[in-house]
Formats: sequence, C-alpha cells, structure tokens
Amino acid sequence: MSNDRPSQGPENRPGRIVILSGPSGVGKTTVANRLLAESPVPLVRSVSATTRPRRPEEIDGVHYRFFTPEEFERLRQAGAFLECFQVFDDGHWYGTLKEPILSALQSGKWVLLVIDVRGALTVQEQFPDAVSIFLLPTSWEELEQRLRGRGTEPEEVVRLRLERAAEELRLSERYRYRVVNDRLEDTVRAICDILRKEAGITADVGESGQPVLSQSETGGERHVRGTER
Repeated sequence: MSNDRPSQGPENRPGRIVILSGPSGVGKTTVANRLLAESPVPLVRSVSATTRPRRPEEIDGVHYRFFTPEEFERLRQAGAFLECFQVFDDGHWYGTLKEPILSALQSGKWVLLVIDVRGALTVQEQFPDAVSIFLLPTSWEELEQRLRGRGTEPEEVVRLRLERAAEELRLSERYRYRVVNDRLEDTVRAICDILRKEAGITADVGESGQPVLSQSETGGERHVRGTER
C-alpha cells in the first residue's frame, strides 16, 4: 500500500475513491454525469491524463489533462500516476495522476474514477477500500447492438471492442458492486443508494426500495438490477 495515502483518524476523515467501469457502449459517461449531479456524498470527477491530441471542442484540465508523449513518460517514470496504460487501439497513453486524487481525498471529497478494468484493478490494490462499481449491459446482444449502432467505426474496431468487452465482463466479478444499466434513472438511484450505504448514511434498504448490501454482507459484491423493486 502506498505511503502517500492520507491518514485516517477520528479527527481526519478523508473521502473515498469511487471506481466506475464497464464495457464500451454500456453508458458510463451518461451515468457518471448524472451521478455527479445527484450524488449523496461530495463527489468530484477525476480528470484523466492522456497523450491523445486534444480535439477542438475539448478543454485541457476539464475533459482531459493533455500531455506530450515525452511529458507523460517523465511523469510515469517519476511515479506520478496511480495507474496508467497504453491503449493499443490508438497507441496513446491514458492515466490517473496521483496528486490531485490524494489532495481531494484529504479535503474530504469522494473522487469518481471512470476507468477501464486494468486501471481499476491497479487502483484497488493501492486503495482496497475503494467503492468499485461495474456497469453491466442488460444483455450481450444489447451491448453489441449499441456498438454497431454507432455506425462510426469500421468492423475491425467493433470486433476488437467486443473482444475487450467479453474480457472485462469476465473480470467484473472482482468489483464490489455490479449494476445492470437498463434504465438511467434507476441505475443512478441504485448507485446513489450504494454510496449512502458505504458512507454510513442509509439504512439496509436504499431509497430505491431495493437492498443495498455492503462488502462484508455479500462476500465481495452486490449484483443490482436498476429496475428491480
């Protein structure tokens, strides 16, 4: 465990890391945006770093923190990242800078990391108390339809995304919670119930009317369907 973590005593209650992952096309960005607006805890979003070129509509420090490959490599060698990986689809690097996360946690903020499974597993090794949530599609067929329905990518790219999705779904069992994203409102409500439970500000039955169980009560995960009653 990293020695850089903020101390946890009765006089100093830092925030928690919240990890949100899921296969491409499952709706992570939409869920994250709604969650930031409706979260019952003081949740802020981590801004990922990347070597990908900035698009015209993107703002440095808002959408991503943009670095040249040389700058990114210097930071990587200096141990500045909680996690970082090269994405082989485009060859660019993506990562989560350590200092902004630790600063936010120390100030009592809960930090939302929308990252892939590889990064999530790395972060969980350093922060075993992280609230890890994996978004599941309602079915494999529905996920494939979403990816193909975009109509913006060649078949080879779609095939690679589906292969990666299959592997991510296999690894989803290593998350504390798995939530089926079948309806946005119910999905966000279910995750808010999870955060209330993890923060100790809710009863065993969440406001959505469905049970939200802690890690100790589930043996490591809770599989929630957003529309269950």
